Amino acid sequence: MRTPQRSTLTQFLIEERRRFPHASGDFNALILGVALACKSIARAVAQGELAGMLGNHAADAAGAGGSINVQGEVQKKLDVYSNEAFVRFNEWGGHLAGMASEEMEQPYQIPAQFPRGKYLLVFDPLDGSSNIDVNVSVGSIFSVLRAPSAGEGAARDVTEADFLQPGAQQVAAGYALYGPATMLVLSVGTGVHGFTLDADLGEFMLTHPKLQVPADTQEFAINASNSRFWEPPVKRYVDECLAGRTGERGKDFNMRWIASMVAEAHRILMRGGVFLYPRDSKDPRQPGRLRLLYEANPVGFLIEQAGGRASTGRQPVLGLAPSALHQRVGLVFGSRHEVERIERYHAEPMPCDDASPLFAERSLFRT
Repeated sequence: MRTPQRSTLTQFLIEERRRFPHASGDFNALILGVALACKSIARAVAQGELAGMLGNHAADAAGAGGSINVQGEVQKKLDVYSNEAFVRFNEWGGHLAGMASEEMEQPYQIPAQFPRGKYLLVFDPLDGSSNIDVNVSVGSIFSVLRAPSAGEGAARDVTEADFLQPGAQQVAAGYALYGPATMLVLSVGTGVHGFTLDADLGEFMLTHPKLQVPADTQEFAINASNSRFWEPPVKRYVDECLAGRTGERGKDFNMRWIASMVAEAHRILMRGGVFLYPRDSKDPRQPGRLRLLYEANPVGFLIEQAGGRASTGRQPVLGLAPSALHQRVGLVFGSRHEVERIERYHAEPMPCDDASPLFAERSLFRT
């Protein structure tokens, strides 16, 4: 029996474009530019120490210390390389009005020698980079928005306000996973599709069409070392999962934690599950840990396009209006029924089972 011909990423994008006869092709060219950046990063990740890519990026020419990004984190060499790859492969094509990155404090302006387009590209160039030195899967996350300045003339620079769009307004989102195989997972608003890099051809081939997140699951992912900082609804949910078959849920759960959100999202897209990086009290100044524009929105878009749900725990994350370029939020995503349960726990008043009798309803202080 003849093996069916697989579509390349280019063929897939052309087929999608045919649904819109008046499309200019700029969007397809933009996605292919992103894919090229991801191929370059995949090669650098695979070479690792052979190419001198491991370790921290030097803060100065003498190599002392390590450079710090806008998030207050020490940059890895591959963080810097990956950010430069996204910029280099996407600034020149005439499809973008500007870019924003987790690694850059301000929006990136398209150089004057290149034409400007109608889209904005937002990205986390290398998610999970703390795992690089121990050879655990990392990835890149990206999001495409329409530029509000489109049609206002090519002279206008983009501003931070141009990027502050709710996740529901994303035109496309995706991630590249650099693991045993390099994969590009993409949604252009018509479902979620996975492409695997064929190293011989140098092409992303469609291998996982129409991915769907099961509505139910028996897996959850959370960093349990932060349990003392969790809010009561999160603690309630995790305790119920840990109680297993003899507890309220009546079934056993497995716990996973990779510390690479791309890898966590990929596992959930492949077989279901729920991921929690909720708001907690560890740093009261922050309403969460994950970046809304670079991480929560694109992953939330993919999960919801695949039939799952993405939330802050209190509201759908794609409906949240950003207030700052590097804004952080709590994030819960994955199998719909589990996320809805966590949202319900946040909305319900907490039971007072452990309250002292002195302060119970029949106490001296009853009102």
